[in-house]
Amino acid sequence: MTDNNRQYLGRIIKQQRIMIPLTLRGLATISGTSSSHLGRIERGERFPSASILRKIAKPLGFEESELFSLAGYLSPQSSSPDERNADYSGRQLDPYVGRILSQEPVEVQRTVIGILSILKSIAKVVK
Repeated sequence: MTDNNRQYLGRIIKQQRIMIPLTLRGLATISGTSSSHLGRIERGERFPSASILRKIAKPLGFEESELFSLAGYLSPQSSSPDERNADYSGRQLDPYVGRILSQEPVEVQRTVIGILSILKSIAKVVK
């Protein structure tokens, strides 16, 4: 696993945790994993095992298969980019958006997530 892949997955996990919102300590308590280990995963210093991914998937709002695919343990089920992005139209951010947003300060992340939530609500009403 390359450093970029570890950092990418860590950013997605952190972004999802912040979006819920859930503290690192809260996720650690729910998942039965140490907060220091989860912090190293989020910073890209460690790559999570399948066991850890199983423990954190549900609290983060992921299906296990989604998180396993993001981690590279499973191949994405759909082949077209449009179909893959459709999987993230519900609870999760598009992986590209999550990656870009994770590079911003937490205050900016929360603001953008709030705006996206409002836009999603408006889109539901318009449909």
